[in-house]
Amino acid sequence: MTQSAALPSGTHDLVLRGGRVLDPETGFDAVADVGVTAGAISAVSREPLTGLRTLDARGLVVAPGFIDMHSHSHDVAGHRLQAMDGVTTALDLEAGLSPVDEGYRQAGAEGRPLNYGFSASWCQARMTAVGGLPHGGGMRVALAQLGTTAWQHEADDRQVDELLELLRKDLAAGALGIGIVVGYAPRVKPEEYLAVSRLAADAGRPTYTHARNLVEQDENTLVDGAEEIARAAAETGVHAHFCHVQSTSLRHSDRVLRLMENVRAEGGRVSTEVYPYGAGMTAIGAAFLAPENLGWAGITPSDIVYAPTGERPADAARLRELRAKDPGGLAVVHFLDETDPHDRAFVDRALLHPGSVVGSDAMPLTWTNGPADPMAWPLPPSAMTHPRTSGTFSKVLRRYVREQGALTLMDAIARSSFGPAQILQDSVPAMRRKGRVQAGCDADLIVFDPDTVTDQATYEHSTRPATGYAHVLVGGVPVVQDGVLCLDALPGTAVRV
Repeated sequence: MTQSAALPSGTHDLVLRGGRVLDPETGFDAVADVGVTAGAISAVSREPLTGLRTLDARGLVVAPGFIDMHSHSHDVAGHRLQAMDGVTTALDLEAGLSPVDEGYRQAGAEGRPLNYGFSASWCQARMTAVGGLPHGGGMRVALAQLGTTAWQHEADDRQVDELLELLRKDLAAGALGIGIVVGYAPRVKPEEYLAVSRLAADAGRPTYTHARNLVEQDENTLVDGAEEIARAAAETGVHAHFCHVQSTSLRHSDRVLRLMENVRAEGGRVSTEVYPYGAGMTAIGAAFLAPENLGWAGITPSDIVYAPTGERPADAARLRELRAKDPGGLAVVHFLDETDPHDRAFVDRALLHPGSVVGSDAMPLTWTNGPADPMAWPLPPSAMTHPRTSGTFSKVLRRYVREQGALTLMDAIARSSFGPAQILQDSVPAMRRKGRVQAGCDADLIVFDPDTVTDQATYEHSTRPATGYAHVLVGGVPVVQDGVLCLDALPGTAVRV
């Protein structure tokens, strides 16, 4: 097999030499050279290619870089952690940003190691239209205001119209869809969710939903969270993406995944995403972490770990104190016990479910001693996050491919690259060039050892980078080379409509 769009001289800018090349779209699996020219793959050939530079890939796998549809890690430090986990494109689609152009401008001005992109944030738009809060400010401001009740109440018609107008402007500015974290404002009318879904459908963009509670979790919920997503897909025609299905459905994920299967069988466009951990992470001020609301997940205050100090609140009174003092402070929430085989099986079945893709839900770093330094590397012990930020994709390769044999290597790569590209490509043409190893596609590539690649991060040591990646290329530029992070590499480009 030879695919070629090479330079007239037949010389490529860069050649990845002699790796096992895996392309999940075509099923190509063979030892080959990969040529890279001007940021794109210029050839995939079983015969040797000539390059101005050569990187040795012999004995290693060459695959499309991972596309993380669910990353709240927007800065250079977070991107570096994810690059060490094989990620080449990090998109914040569940929460998103509003105004979305603010996020694109900042990332473009500062530079990013990875490709980046954002959905329009229903949450931030609602904070302004319904809560009267200032518009924008990025992820940190959104987290700080997440527990504010002003934006969470039922909206009147005028407020809904203002909300939709803000989202419409973000879609016109190139947002990749609409992120709807309705689980953080569970008393919002279902009619509003449908109106937002209809807006996305009319624009030809997906919605990305953090679902509200299921009826099994809250018999007083206005609508079952999974049924709401299914209804929106059926009634509006929107492509409805169900974010981190295992962390909101918990021990009811089997029922939820069957429902999504039924929707697809009836022609609805729904997709699901999973990360391989039993604990979540969010702002401690989130509505569903109020002491009186913990029953939905079957947890107690001591199952919550306040990130800035590592404290587990001893009781409801202490949890209320932390929520009042620092509502935007991040906290790890242990929903499912990963040491319990019964709980662990819910995560495993959700991740292995046909059609599920991998998304990390990577979080911003919490700096526990002194100001943030997004350019520091190695990250100091004072920087902490959820281990999913550092090791999601490598954990999938270790646990489900190498240890369990539950996924083939090709399938794991597809769920982490080509699958996310497929979800996005109908509305985002740039994604048709990602998630593949073919001539003409973007040279977002990873070279790794399938026998040693692994996650290193734990809940206690959450910023330990994954290992096993020899090279990670973004637009043909190494951001990891010979296993070492390239600190001056900021080749990431914006993904937008």
